[in-house]
Amino acid sequence: MSIDRDTFENTSENELADLSVPDQVLGFLVANQDRAFKAREIASHLSVDEGAVSTALSRLKDRSLIEHKATYWAVTDDAERLDRYSGYERTTALFNDQLGAEEKESWREHAPQKPHRASRTNSDRRRDTDLRAR
Repeated sequence: MSIDRDTFENTSENELADLSVPDQVLGFLVANQDRAFKAREIASHLSVDEGAVSTALSRLKDRSLIEHKATYWAVTDDAERLDRYSGYERTTALFNDQLGAEEKESWREHAPQKPHRASRTNSDRRRDTDLRAR
């Protein structure tokens, strides 16, 4: 994963070495939570070996932090689970240091009134399917 020159100059070697491939992958998927990606696309975006990304994806899936469908991967919509994951906290802190913390209120100002259908939970989808079947 590339970093800007300012981060390169102002971040210690230990801090730069701390971000593991799973942390990078999870950070990327969280940052792009409205999309799903193939492993090779993630590897390309992060400039990381595709094999390492595939291994990281499998480990993250085993921890129920990401979801997998066909050849696509996306971050879980279980915010509590993500909050409990220490790597997520470290990744978020690193991105906040590099890019600045997000302001929730500014996001809310531009949020749609109705949630996107992809952000619905699995139980919502099952309920809708059950209602259509009746």
